[in-house]
Amino acid sequence: MNILIIDQDPLSTQFIKSKLEPFGHKIQSETSKHEALRLCKDTQFDLIMLDPSPMTSPRNLVQDLRNAHHARAYKLLISSSIEATTEALLFGVNDFIAKPINPKELVDKLENAQFFSKLVKHIGDSKEDFPSANGIISRSAFNQLFLSSVDRADRYGEGTYLLCISLSNYTEIVSEDGQYTADYAAAKLSQFITQLRRQSDIVGQIAVNEFDLLLQRPVTPNEPIEAAERFIQALSSYKGFHELDTKNIEINVTLIEIPSGTHEINKTFRPIEMAPLG
Repeated sequence: MNILIIDQDPLSTQFIKSKLEPFGHKIQSETSKHEALRLCKDTQFDLIMLDPSPMTSPRNLVQDLRNAHHARAYKLLISSSIEATTEALLFGVNDFIAKPINPKELVDKLENAQFFSKLVKHIGDSKEDFPSANGIISRSAFNQLFLSSVDRADRYGEGTYLLCISLSNYTEIVSEDGQYTADYAAAKLSQFITQLRRQSDIVGQIAVNEFDLLLQRPVTPNEPIEAAERFIQALSSYKGFHELDTKNIEINVTLIEIPSGTHEINKTFRPIEMAPLG
Protein backbone atom coordinates (compact mmCIF):
# COMPACT_ATOMS: atom_id res chain seq x y z
CA MET A 1 0.00 0.00 0.00
CA ASN A 2 1.01 3.60 -0.55
CA ILE A 3 0.77 5.16 2.91
CA LEU A 4 1.00 8.74 4.16
CA ILE A 5 1.63 9.49 7.84
CA ILE A 6 0.75 12.98 9.11
CA ASP A 7 2.25 13.32 12.58
CA GLN A 8 4.49 15.80 14.39
CA ASP A 9 5.86 13.04 16.62
CA PRO A 10 8.97 11.57 14.92
CA LEU A 11 9.14 8.63 17.34
CA SER A 12 5.59 7.61 16.51
CA THR A 13 6.26 7.90 12.79
CA GLN A 14 9.44 5.85 13.03
CA PHE A 15 7.64 3.18 15.05
CA ILE A 16 4.91 2.86 12.41
CA LYS A 17 7.48 2.67 9.62
CA SER A 18 9.46 -0.02 11.43
CA LYS A 19 6.35 -2.18 11.76
CA LEU A 20 4.88 -1.69 8.28
CA GLU A 21 7.80 -1.29 5.88
CA PRO A 22 8.92 -4.94 6.31
CA PHE A 23 5.58 -5.91 4.72
CA GLY A 24 6.58 -4.04 1.57
CA HIS A 25 4.45 -0.93 2.06
CA LYS A 26 5.68 2.39 0.69
CA ILE A 27 5.49 5.04 3.42
CA GLN A 28 5.87 8.82 3.28
CA SER A 29 5.58 11.12 6.27
CA GLU A 30 4.84 14.79 6.83
CA THR A 31 4.91 16.85 10.01
CA SER A 32 3.26 19.84 8.30
CA LYS A 33 -0.44 19.49 7.62
CA HIS A 34 -0.25 22.07 4.83
CA GLU A 35 2.54 20.12 3.12
CA ALA A 36 0.56 16.93 3.57
CA LEU A 37 -2.43 18.48 1.80
CA ARG A 38 -0.18 19.61 -1.04
CA LEU A 39 1.26 16.11 -1.31
CA CYS A 40 -2.23 14.61 -1.46
CA LYS A 41 -3.06 16.71 -4.51
CA ASP A 42 -0.18 15.16 -6.45
CA THR A 43 -0.01 11.60 -5.08
CA GLN A 44 -2.60 8.87 -4.69
CA PHE A 45 -2.45 7.20 -1.29
CA ASP A 46 -4.24 4.02 -0.26
CA LEU A 47 -4.02 4.85 3.44
CA ILE A 48 -3.62 8.15 5.28
CA MET A 49 -2.71 7.94 8.97
CA LEU A 50 -3.16 11.24 10.76
CA ASP A 51 -2.60 12.66 14.21
CA PRO A 52 -4.32 16.07 14.24
CA SER A 53 -2.67 17.37 17.43
CA PRO A 54 -2.27 20.12 18.50
CA MET A 55 -5.62 20.77 16.78
CA THR A 56 -8.55 20.25 19.14
CA SER A 57 -10.64 18.59 16.42
CA PRO A 58 -9.50 16.64 13.36
CA ARG A 59 -12.71 17.38 11.48
CA ASN A 60 -11.36 20.23 9.34
CA LEU A 61 -8.19 18.34 8.49
CA VAL A 62 -10.15 15.25 7.46
CA GLN A 63 -12.43 17.38 5.28
CA ASP A 64 -9.43 19.11 3.69
CA LEU A 65 -7.84 15.72 2.98
CA ARG A 66 -11.03 14.53 1.33
CA ASN A 67 -11.12 17.62 -0.87
CA ALA A 68 -7.41 17.43 -1.74
CA HIS A 69 -7.19 13.72 -2.42
CA HIS A 70 -8.82 12.57 -5.65
CA ALA A 71 -8.90 8.89 -4.71
CA ARG A 72 -10.95 7.45 -1.86
CA ALA A 73 -8.11 6.89 0.62
CA TYR A 74 -8.69 4.97 3.83
CA LYS A 75 -8.18 7.35 6.77
CA LEU A 76 -6.90 6.06 10.11
CA LEU A 77 -6.91 8.48 13.03
CA ILE A 78 -4.05 8.07 15.52
CA SER A 79 -4.46 9.95 18.77
CA SER A 80 -3.66 9.94 22.47
CA SER A 81 -6.61 12.17 23.37
CA ILE A 82 -9.57 10.41 21.72
CA GLU A 83 -10.83 7.47 23.73
CA ALA A 84 -13.37 5.62 21.56
CA THR A 85 -13.81 4.56 17.95
CA THR A 86 -17.40 5.83 17.94
CA GLU A 87 -16.10 9.29 18.82
CA ALA A 88 -13.42 9.12 16.12
CA LEU A 89 -15.86 8.12 13.37
CA LEU A 90 -17.78 11.35 13.88
CA PHE A 91 -14.74 13.15 12.48
CA GLY A 92 -15.09 11.35 9.14
CA VAL A 93 -12.30 8.78 9.38
CA ASN A 94 -12.57 5.07 8.62
CA ASP A 95 -11.09 3.88 11.89
CA PHE A 96 -9.06 4.84 14.93
CA ILE A 97 -6.02 3.60 16.84
CA ALA A 98 -4.91 4.97 20.20
CA LYS A 99 -1.44 6.08 21.22
CA PRO A 100 0.76 4.50 22.41
CA ILE A 101 0.24 2.22 19.44
CA ASN A 102 -0.11 -1.50 20.02
CA PRO A 103 1.91 -3.33 17.29
CA LYS A 104 -0.63 -6.14 16.79
CA GLU A 105 -3.53 -3.69 16.63
CA LEU A 106 -1.60 -1.65 14.05
CA VAL A 107 -1.21 -4.71 11.80
CA ASP A 108 -4.90 -5.57 12.27
CA LYS A 109 -5.93 -2.04 11.29
CA LEU A 110 -3.71 -2.21 8.22
CA GLU A 111 -5.32 -5.48 7.17
CA ASN A 112 -8.76 -3.87 7.53
CA ALA A 113 -7.62 -0.95 5.37
CA GLN A 114 -6.29 -3.32 2.69
CA PHE A 115 -9.46 -5.39 2.73
CA PHE A 116 -11.71 -2.33 2.56
CA SER A 117 -9.77 -0.90 -0.40
CA LYS A 118 -10.15 -4.21 -2.26
CA LEU A 119 -13.84 -4.34 -1.34
CA VAL A 120 -14.50 -0.90 -2.85
CA LYS A 121 -12.78 -1.98 -6.09
CA HIS A 122 -14.57 -5.33 -6.11
CA ILE A 123 -18.08 -3.92 -5.75
CA GLY A 124 -17.31 -1.07 -8.15
CA ASP A 125 -15.83 -3.29 -10.88
CA SER A 126 -17.78 -2.33 -14.01
CA LYS A 127 -16.50 -5.12 -16.25
CA GLU A 128 -19.61 -7.22 -15.66
CA ASP A 129 -23.01 -6.07 -14.46
CA PHE A 130 -26.06 -8.14 -13.55
CA PRO A 131 -29.67 -7.11 -14.29
CA SER A 132 -32.05 -6.24 -11.45
CA ALA A 133 -34.59 -9.02 -10.86
CA ASN A 134 -36.86 -10.37 -8.13
CA GLY A 135 -35.90 -7.75 -5.56
CA ILE A 136 -32.15 -8.05 -6.19
CA ILE A 137 -30.67 -4.94 -7.80
CA SER A 138 -27.85 -4.76 -10.33
CA ARG A 139 -24.22 -4.51 -9.37
CA SER A 140 -23.93 -0.96 -10.70
CA ALA A 141 -26.98 0.24 -8.77
CA PHE A 142 -25.80 -1.48 -5.60
CA ASN A 143 -22.37 0.14 -5.99
CA GLN A 144 -23.94 3.60 -5.99
CA LEU A 145 -25.81 2.84 -2.77
CA PHE A 146 -22.68 1.30 -1.25
CA LEU A 147 -20.60 4.39 -2.08
CA SER A 148 -23.36 6.56 -0.64
CA SER A 149 -23.18 4.64 2.63
CA VAL A 150 -19.38 5.07 2.68
CA ASP A 151 -19.81 8.79 2.06
CA ARG A 152 -22.39 9.11 4.84
CA ALA A 153 -20.02 7.32 7.18
CA ASP A 154 -17.26 9.77 6.22
CA ARG A 155 -19.41 12.84 6.60
CA TYR A 156 -21.77 12.00 9.43
CA GLY A 157 -20.25 9.03 11.27
CA GLU A 158 -23.23 6.94 10.17
CA GLY A 159 -22.33 3.25 10.36
CA THR A 160 -23.52 0.63 7.88
CA TYR A 161 -22.90 -3.10 7.65
CA LEU A 162 -22.33 -5.15 4.53
CA LEU A 163 -23.45 -8.78 4.57
CA CYS A 164 -21.77 -10.80 1.79
CA ILE A 165 -23.25 -14.20 0.93
CA SER A 166 -21.57 -16.31 -1.72
CA LEU A 167 -21.41 -19.77 -3.21
CA SER A 168 -17.73 -19.85 -2.32
CA ASN A 169 -16.78 -22.97 -4.29
CA TYR A 170 -18.57 -21.95 -7.50
CA THR A 171 -15.43 -22.51 -9.64
CA GLU A 172 -14.94 -25.95 -8.12
CA ILE A 173 -18.53 -26.93 -8.96
CA VAL A 174 -18.04 -25.73 -12.55
CA SER A 175 -14.94 -27.92 -12.82
CA GLU A 176 -16.46 -31.03 -11.23
CA ASP A 177 -20.17 -30.86 -12.12
CA GLY A 178 -20.44 -28.43 -15.02
CA GLN A 179 -21.43 -24.82 -15.69
CA TYR A 180 -25.17 -25.47 -15.62
CA THR A 181 -25.05 -27.10 -12.18
CA ALA A 182 -22.95 -24.27 -10.74
CA ASP A 183 -25.24 -21.58 -12.19
CA TYR A 184 -28.32 -23.42 -10.96
CA ALA A 185 -26.83 -23.63 -7.46
CA ALA A 186 -26.15 -19.88 -7.53
CA ALA A 187 -29.74 -19.30 -8.71
CA LYS A 188 -31.08 -21.36 -5.80
CA LEU A 189 -28.98 -19.26 -3.42
CA SER A 190 -30.36 -16.06 -4.98
CA GLN A 191 -33.92 -17.35 -4.72
CA PHE A 192 -33.56 -18.23 -1.06
CA ILE A 193 -31.94 -14.89 -0.14
CA THR A 194 -34.87 -13.12 -1.81
CA GLN A 195 -37.30 -15.12 0.32
CA LEU A 196 -35.34 -14.61 3.51
CA ARG A 197 -34.48 -10.92 3.31
CA ARG A 198 -36.54 -8.21 4.99
CA GLN A 199 -38.20 -5.55 2.85
CA SER A 200 -35.78 -2.97 4.26
CA ASP A 201 -32.70 -4.99 3.22
CA ILE A 202 -31.01 -3.76 0.03
CA VAL A 203 -29.63 -6.74 -1.93
CA GLY A 204 -27.36 -6.57 -4.95
CA GLN A 205 -25.78 -9.20 -7.20
CA ILE A 206 -22.04 -8.54 -7.16
CA ALA A 207 -20.90 -11.66 -9.02
CA VAL A 208 -22.53 -14.70 -10.56
CA ASN A 209 -22.09 -16.44 -7.19
CA GLU A 210 -22.19 -13.48 -4.75
CA PHE A 211 -25.05 -11.46 -3.27
CA ASP A 212 -24.48 -8.54 -0.87
CA LEU A 213 -26.87 -6.86 1.52
CA LEU A 214 -26.63 -3.35 2.96
CA LEU A 215 -27.81 -3.24 6.57
CA GLN A 216 -28.26 0.47 7.21
CA ARG A 217 -28.79 2.40 10.43
CA PRO A 218 -28.98 -0.53 12.85
CA VAL A 219 -31.11 0.22 15.91
CA THR A 220 -28.84 -1.74 18.25
CA PRO A 221 -25.16 -2.78 17.96
CA ASN A 222 -26.19 -6.46 17.90
CA GLU A 223 -28.77 -6.11 15.12
CA PRO A 224 -26.36 -6.74 12.18
CA ILE A 225 -24.78 -9.72 13.96
CA GLU A 226 -28.23 -11.18 14.67
CA ALA A 227 -29.14 -10.68 10.99
CA ALA A 228 -25.98 -12.49 9.83
CA GLU A 229 -26.60 -15.36 12.24
CA ARG A 230 -30.19 -15.60 11.02
CA PHE A 231 -28.98 -16.02 7.43
CA ILE A 232 -26.36 -18.58 8.49
CA GLN A 233 -28.92 -20.64 10.39
CA ALA A 234 -31.47 -20.51 7.58
CA LEU A 235 -28.94 -21.34 4.85
CA SER A 236 -27.51 -24.16 6.94
CA SER A 237 -30.90 -25.88 7.01
CA TYR A 238 -32.03 -24.99 3.48
CA LYS A 239 -33.17 -28.25 1.92
CA GLY A 240 -33.48 -26.72 -1.54
CA PHE A 241 -29.82 -27.50 -2.13
CA HIS A 242 -30.73 -31.22 -2.03
CA GLU A 243 -32.52 -30.75 -5.38
CA LEU A 244 -29.23 -30.07 -7.16
CA ASP A 245 -27.17 -32.57 -9.14
CA THR A 246 -24.24 -31.81 -6.84
CA LYS A 247 -23.84 -32.22 -3.10
CA ASN A 248 -20.72 -30.08 -3.22
CA ILE A 249 -22.25 -26.83 -1.92
CA GLU A 250 -20.16 -24.44 0.18
CA ILE A 251 -21.52 -21.10 1.41
CA ASN A 252 -19.58 -18.18 2.88
CA VAL A 253 -21.27 -15.49 4.98
CA THR A 254 -19.21 -12.44 5.93
CA LEU A 255 -20.39 -9.43 7.93
CA ILE A 256 -18.29 -6.29 7.38
CA GLU A 257 -18.49 -3.02 9.29
CA ILE A 258 -18.48 0.09 7.10
CA PRO A 259 -16.34 2.22 6.98
CA SER A 260 -13.66 0.36 8.98
CA GLY A 261 -13.68 -2.90 6.99
CA THR A 262 -13.69 -4.91 10.22
CA HIS A 263 -14.93 -8.50 9.86
CA GLU A 264 -17.56 -9.13 12.53
CA ILE A 265 -18.43 -12.59 11.19
CA ASN A 266 -16.73 -14.78 8.59
CA LYS A 267 -18.15 -18.29 8.35
CA THR A 268 -17.89 -20.94 5.64
CA PHE A 269 -20.09 -24.03 5.84
CA ARG A 270 -21.65 -26.84 3.79
CA PRO A 271 -25.47 -26.74 4.12
CA ILE A 272 -26.09 -30.29 2.89
CA GLU A 273 -23.88 -31.68 5.64
CA MET A 274 -25.84 -29.66 8.20
CA ALA A 275 -29.39 -30.13 6.91
CA PRO A 276 -30.73 -33.71 7.15
CA LEU A 277 -33.40 -34.80 4.69
CA GLY A 278 -36.92 -35.41 5.88
